[in-house]
Amino acid sequence: MRRAISILLVIFALLSYGLAWSQSSLMKQAQALFKPIPTSPPSLPGNVATPAKVALGQMLYFDPRLSESHAISCNSCHMIGMGGVDLQSKSLGHRWQYGGRNAPTVYNAVYDVAQFWDGRAKDLQAQAGGPLVNPLEMDTTEAHVVEQLKGIPGYGPAFAKAFPGMADPITFDDVRKAIAVFEATLITPDAPFDRYLMGNEGALSASEKEGLSLFMSKGCAACHNGINVGGGMYAKFGVIELPGARILPPGDKGRFAVTRTASDEYVFKVPSLRNVAITAPYFHSGQVWDLREAVAIMGSSQLGAKLTDDQINKITLFLGSLTGKQPRITLPILPPSVTSTPRPRPGAR
Repeated sequence: MRRAISILLVIFALLSYGLAWSQSSLMKQAQALFKPIPTSPPSLPGNVATPAKVALGQMLYFDPRLSESHAISCNSCHMIGMGGVDLQSKSLGHRWQYGGRNAPTVYNAVYDVAQFWDGRAKDLQAQAGGPLVNPLEMDTTEAHVVEQLKGIPGYGPAFAKAFPGMADPITFDDVRKAIAVFEATLITPDAPFDRYLMGNEGALSASEKEGLSLFMSKGCAACHNGINVGGGMYAKFGVIELPGARILPPGDKGRFAVTRTASDEYVFKVPSLRNVAITAPYFHSGQVWDLREAVAIMGSSQLGAKLTDDQINKITLFLGSLTGKQPRITLPILPPSVTSTPRPRPGAR
């Protein structure tokens, strides 16, 4: 009896060792491919963050008076408290016009290689000015943004604090700098996956670990890797199989519109999967609302793999572990308009 018990104990110990080695191996593979989001936002090259600049950027982010109609702010399409998106297939802009693509999340965008689906803006500062002058979005001009802000007396001291020593700190470039610094604070650290990457084996459930293993072994991590689990490269949508015109509209050729290079047709920035469970709908066309469906489409379109329902479920469970602590932002009290403040332009909605 004692000999039998001893043999059983040895077998149990070997099995436990094997399980521990397997878990350790999975973690090491993950740590080689991904990085946790830091708890503090990164600094922006040439744009030092100060409390005054962040506070100004926060006001500008929420101020609809930067739009032609005084009805649309940055937060209209990238809502704080809703995953940094607007939960629409395509965003509603000036005069009830719809934009051409789904609005990507602003959360953790600072870690992306470039901004917009086609990468036409190199960083947050370049991106911040785009929607302001886009006729489908906020439909204003650089000159009118400056005119508008100079017509709101309370913005003068705020810009002077954010950009000290400047004779005229209210410039369009400084608007972009302030918004970019604020957007860089919108990070979501401490997701279960972050804790796992930092060595906490219990941060993921057994099913989430199986999903992580599939995510790596099936090839998803070839594009979705790094700190943002994506966002670091460009890829053609439909490498193996085209997903269909509903999901990949033939008229939107992605990065080709920026580079005019034939090989860039239907190439898009690989989206970050951070917080993907709460940022539906998916893809640049915004036509898929079910994350499980999105996983299946990526398997067939990009990898040529017909994933089973069990594999899709487990990968989807893993993706849920990428939801981090959401930014808690207090709505700013915006400087009031006065009688001389420029008013909404005629014809604006």
